[in-house]
Amino acid sequence: MYRYLVVFLALLLAACGSSPSAPRLPERPRNAPPITLNRPPDADTRACFADLSREDVRYSPLPDRDFGGGCVLTGTVQLIDYGVPTTNLRAMRCPLARTFVAWVRNGVVPAGREILGSEVRKVESMGTYACRGIVGGRTNRLSEHGIANAVDVSAFVLADGRRITIERDWRTGDPAIREFLQVIRRSACRRYKTVLSPDYNAAHYNHLHLDLGGSALCR
Repeated sequence: MYRYLVVFLALLLAACGSSPSAPRLPERPRNAPPITLNRPPDADTRACFADLSREDVRYSPLPDRDFGGGCVLTGTVQLIDYGVPTTNLRAMRCPLARTFVAWVRNGVVPAGREILGSEVRKVESMGTYACRGIVGGRTNRLSEHGIANAVDVSAFVLADGRRITIERDWRTGDPAIREFLQVIRRSACRRYKTVLSPDYNAAHYNHLHLDLGGSALCR
C-alpha cells in the first residue's frame, strides 16, 4: 500500500510540474521593429489606473510593446494633466507615474511655496522611456529607462518667473535655492527606489534621475 501511495504522489507532482505556463518570448535584438503585445492589463496595473483616477489625474493607458533588447513596455501610461505642466513625459510605468504625481504635488510644490515663497508652476524633464544601457555605468546593463521605469528631472519654473535648473543651481550660492533642491531630493528618496543627483557622478550633472527599480540608492 505504501509503495502505491509513493507512486501516486510522484505522478501527482510530475503532473503539477508539467502544467502549462505562459510562453516566454525570445529576447529580440536591440532596436528591432517594435511589436504590440495584445494582452489585458494585470490586476496591479488596473489597481494603479484606479489610483490615478481617484487622484483626479488625467492619463492615457498605452499598449504593451516590445522594442527588442529587453526594452519592453508593460502597464504604461502617458500623463495628460495632473495639475502641474511637465515637459517630455511619455511612456511611464503606472506605478512610476503615480509616484511622480505624488512627489510633485506633495513634495516639490509645497517646498517651492514654503522655502522660495513661490509656487512651482512647471516641471521640466529630460524624458522617461529610452531603450539604452545605464549612462556612466561600468556594464551594459539595461537602464530602468529601457522599461519606462525612470524619469529624469532637469528644472523647475516658479510662478514669479524664476527657473531653477539642476545644472546651474545644484551648487549655487543662494541658500534658499540650495535648501529647496536638497529638500525635494530627500522627498524623492522617501518615494523612489533610486534617486541620483549631481552628487552621484558626472553623468547626472544636469538632472535628478528617479526610478522604482534596482538597488535602493539615494545620492
